[in-house]
Amino acid sequence: MTLAHPLRNRVTPEGDLIATEHRGTMYGNRGILHNDDLVIVRRHQVRRWLVCVLEFRGRRRRIMQPHRYTELFFLDEAVALAAGHRPCAECRYPEYQQFRAAWAHSGPKPTADEIDNVLHTERGLINGARTTHQAAPDTLPDGVFIRHKEANWLLHNRKLRLWTPAGYTESRTLADGPADVLTPVSTVDTIRAGYRPGVHPSANV
Repeated sequence: MTLAHPLRNRVTPEGDLIATEHRGTMYGNRGILHNDDLVIVRRHQVRRWLVCVLEFRGRRRRIMQPHRYTELFFLDEAVALAAGHRPCAECRYPEYQQFRAAWAHSGPKPTADEIDNVLHTERGLINGARTTHQAAPDTLPDGVFIRHKEANWLLHNRKLRLWTPAGYTESRTLADGPADVLTPVSTVDTIRAGYRPGVHPSANV
């Protein structure tokens, strides 16, 4: 099948799905989101939102097959975590274990279902809008996303980097006062406890 336009399966830091020609560096899913005409008809189907590697054991899939899960793409892992995903326990097993350990803060490691249930609550929608929480940017760890002036910004190397589908562009110093944080509270705590999400190379330019 030859498609005239990009599919709407690229994920923003707010968890929305957009169509763009730019391919991401990470892959994931939320269940079956599209119909037989390749139209996205729901935001999610399951509570298990995963972020995976692009290639694993030579597996190949035709994108958006009927009645199969919808393949999603992210600029990087930081975007996926902000959107409410977590590392896959199969293709990213070491990262999944690191995520569990950091989530636990030296306590018992949570199961995948326990993590998914918490994230499902924290990424929920209120009146159709993505829920956020507030914190001062200088109290947040690198790897977290905030929403500022209707744009999405990654905290990286103690500066804010503007997200675009093609990569990170503008750089700003940390804003004063509280900010709307997109990355779920529990994931912020997990990053603060030592988990390091991968970021696109453009964040370092």
